[in-house]
Amino acid sequence: MEVKIGVQHAPRELMLESAEAPAEIETTVVNAMARPDGVLTLVDERGRRVIVPVEKLAYVEIAADSSRPVGFTVG
Repeated sequence: MEVKIGVQHAPRELMLESAEAPAEIETTVVNAMARPDGVLTLVDERGRRVIVPVEKLAYVEIAADSSRPVGFTVG
């Protein structure tokens, strides 16, 4: 699962691959945003932890992994 996190006043978004289901990630985000002083914490597939204060979040995009075609395609 690909997760993109937009952070206020940051020129680039944070991007990570998570093994969690989209519903689990959404629940984590919603629970973090429920508190004004909350912190969003996600762990990627390699075990790296991403921690962002909720007050700095611009957006969180949760996207299913897309299968990428290999080779040439004729369209």
